[in-house]
Amino acid sequence: MPAIKDVARRAGVSVATVSRVLNDHPSVRVDTRERVLAAVADLGYRPNAVARSLRTDQTRALGLVISDVLNPFFTELARSVEDAARELDYSVVIGNADERPDLQDHHVRTLMDRRIDGLLVSPTDGGSPMMLAAARAGTPMVFVDRWIEGEGLDRVPVVRTDGQGAIRALVAHLCALGHRRVAIIAGPAATTTGRERVAAFRSALRESGLALSADLIGQGDFQADSGRRVTARFLDLPHPPDAIFAADNLMALGAMDEIRARGLRVPDDVALAAFDDIPWFVHTDPPITAIAQPTGALGRAAVTALIDLVEGRPAESVTLSARLVTRRSCGESEGSTP
Repeated sequence: MPAIKDVARRAGVSVATVSRVLNDHPSVRVDTRERVLAAVADLGYRPNAVARSLRTDQTRALGLVISDVLNPFFTELARSVEDAARELDYSVVIGNADERPDLQDHHVRTLMDRRIDGLLVSPTDGGSPMMLAAARAGTPMVFVDRWIEGEGLDRVPVVRTDGQGAIRALVAHLCALGHRRVAIIAGPAATTTGRERVAAFRSALRESGLALSADLIGQGDFQADSGRRVTARFLDLPHPPDAIFAADNLMALGAMDEIRARGLRVPDDVALAAFDDIPWFVHTDPPITAIAQPTGALGRAAVTALIDLVEGRPAESVTLSARLVTRRSCGESEGSTP
């Protein structure tokens, strides 16, 4: 098993520098920090915080690192995780990565230092060195919503939603309403959910006899500003789309802001649909057609899987199904609103 001196040798620094990096000391230069964290990941080194997690005593505390606490989906997920854990006499400590790998590692390190029993992680970007090192070291961990593939990660259970069927239903719904030029505001390509939703959307269009041209794909980051920016580009095209599908709720809200700022109306001028339904979509004008994830069930399944690992039982990955909720943002009739 690699020691801290092996990390230092690989990174070309002193053992003291490695220690400062692992303890988030601000005096370390950025390039040095990156070399050390790369060496940690390459060697599969377990910092003391990770090693302490592999203990026999329990604190009955779980860590939850979510990608963005401002995203209503993750807010609801966190609540369902807390509720499920409390029923089983566990508490939850939450860290918000804000879609930043460095913050994700900060929270993983902090939670491990607090001697939590296990970690629930919705990985941001393609993962982060500390999180990957903890997973490969055998720390009880479950990926929720998003996941990471790679060496040593196949043993980490994944609790997720399959949105392919719901996206297929959405595309069929849009086509039935007469929409033919349909665009997508995609999530980050580095995330599994970002890639999966674009692939499912492209496949569904193909099944309906439509193509997804390059000008109708816009790269977002699961946050509202990117939804507005991409929508502005779509609306500036010589032939704008007649419908826009945002791959998450915040990007959909950003899209609606840009449409309204131009004096246009949803759905009269452009239809709008979103992945990740939220309770207040029924209160927008018009109410937004969206794909809903079973967030409560997702949180409960993730907690069950993690506690199984913590208590020495095998845990399996769980895949749930999303569903389409039609309202009036795509040109539906009044009777379409639930």
